[in-house]
Amino acid sequence: MVDETQSMAGKTVLVTGATGGIGKATAMGLATMGARVAITGRDLKRAEAAAVDIRGATGNTGVAAFGADMSSQVEVRRLAAEVLEACARLDVLVNNVGGFWASRHVTADGLEHTFAVNHLAAFLLTDLLLDRLKASAPARVVTVSSGAQSMGKIDFEDLQGESKYSGQEAYNQSKLASVVFTYELARRLEGSGVTATVLHPGVVSTGFGAEDPSLIFRFLVPLWRPFMKTPEQGATTSIYLASSPKVDGVTGTYFSSRKPQTSNDASYDRDAAARLWRISAALVGIAPLA
Repeated sequence: MVDETQSMAGKTVLVTGATGGIGKATAMGLATMGARVAITGRDLKRAEAAAVDIRGATGNTGVAAFGADMSSQVEVRRLAAEVLEACARLDVLVNNVGGFWASRHVTADGLEHTFAVNHLAAFLLTDLLLDRLKASAPARVVTVSSGAQSMGKIDFEDLQGESKYSGQEAYNQSKLASVVFTYELARRLEGSGVTATVLHPGVVSTGFGAEDPSLIFRFLVPLWRPFMKTPEQGATTSIYLASSPKVDGVTGTYFSSRKPQTSNDASYDRDAAARLWRISAALVGIAPLA
């Protein structure tokens, strides 16, 4: 449940992928607390409609919409520029956007789609907004991963799934990458006043995976849906990590159900984390030590 007495007044939050599902519920919860909230969606009109919904439901007029296809690095860079232009401060970045694709797709940048959207988009956007977050410190970077990270393996020899592709393995790898990225980011931000946390939202009933569904999504998810969390329930940990004084200064930690949890053993490999950072930086065209 969102503690509506907790104030986020004066804070500015960016939530990516917030036209529906967990992202929209996260934005709604933070807007209810009085935050100025910026949301993104692949389709600007849909993002603007979501912003209207959030304003109407919360009475908070400080909700802005941005459009960006996060699979495209050009669009991620444009989004960052627009956010920096519109937001004089940025207290919280919630890297929420993500998805599942059963078959292999290639982005405009020539990258495997799951890895590009679920990991590289957050990696690049965070880098581009980092100076503004540092200037607004204390600030927070909250990244949505998944329990699937526990089954993930980062295949450095075939990160893009060119040799063999499994939608589930690509998803698991990307969500492990979110955890590894967060831990490395926390180490690099030590002493800056910016914290980095990552979370599993639970199994949530949304439109997730519907664009290119696997057989499991087609046939089993409808049977599981009555037992899944609502988007509002799935957003509670994101909202908690974005707003709660209880996690002031907490960084480099994986959460589930608003509690710290142990992540995949592989996520604690610092050499692998540094390697993933270097490769990710090269793939998005930024300096590896930025």
